[in-house]
Amino acid sequence: MLRIDGSHLEGGGQIVRSAVALSAVTGIPIEITRIRAKRKKAGLRFQHCAAVRAVACTCEGDTEGNEPGSDRLLFSPGPIRRSSCVVDVGTAGSIALVLQSWLPVALTRGGTLEVTGGTEVPASPTIDYSENVLIPALGVPEGAVSVTIIRRGYYPAGGGLVRVRVDPQHPGPISLEKDPSCGIRSCSSGLPAHVAERQAASAQTMLSGALGIEVPIEIQRSEGRSKGSSCTAWYGSKGFSSLGSPGLPAEEVGRTAAAGLISEVNRPGEADPCLSDQLLISLARYGGSFTTSSYTLHARTMCWLLALFGYEIQVREGREVVFSA
Repeated sequence: MLRIDGSHLEGGGQIVRSAVALSAVTGIPIEITRIRAKRKKAGLRFQHCAAVRAVACTCEGDTEGNEPGSDRLLFSPGPIRRSSCVVDVGTAGSIALVLQSWLPVALTRGGTLEVTGGTEVPASPTIDYSENVLIPALGVPEGAVSVTIIRRGYYPAGGGLVRVRVDPQHPGPISLEKDPSCGIRSCSSGLPAHVAERQAASAQTMLSGALGIEVPIEIQRSEGRSKGSSCTAWYGSKGFSSLGSPGLPAEEVGRTAAAGLISEVNRPGEADPCLSDQLLISLARYGGSFTTSSYTLHARTMCWLLALFGYEIQVREGREVVFSA
């Protein structure tokens, strides 16, 4: 059994989510201790437990300690199989982070995941970022991973619902696209239609002017128990999102997303730093290389964790950071 210090380096939920995924794909049982020990609210939170349940569903994994507040988790994987998993985070916890844990395992045999929780919440990638930046960067054929957003869920009410379908894949080496796609997706729930429209218009004006191209927009609205809005913009393997809040003009939400993406586009590297740590499991398993602008603490944590499972990532730091395997 592999024993993992859950407080090491970044010391957050990323260690838990990634460790159970790696346990499933390698068949190595794990024990994680001191989970999030340095956090104000230490131990597992609802979204971490949901990610563990999603991975366990793919491999009939046995767990011990998978409950909110627990500082120790045992995970023993079985054989990976095609599965249909239904997971309710129970809060507005991030659906995108649950997907990060489940997806590397599901690619092995395929399957479906239906998750209830938050589609766009603070300090997490939006589901739109996952669909338009993360998944295309994995190098799987178009349509091999489909994301259906049935209902939007914003903090604090949550209630979002997303269904993801994956065909069995053996992706090739990571090689990010040199001819990038771009887009803006502006979304809302429980708000007037003009909110998402104004977000999109302000983001498009700013981003099209900076990039010198006409950036397409998509507007998605849903009704549910949560109220909120978001704007996600992307250009190739770089993306940026902003969330609405009471009293914040819709135009400012759109401009924040556009400005954040412009800043990333002007930095060196193919991937934005937030994407870099999300790609490292695929890089370790399938090889390849990619560049980014900085070696973040999250990426350092992932390289340390991957090494525990026998995967070595080469990192070369300079004007840009090069990851290869």
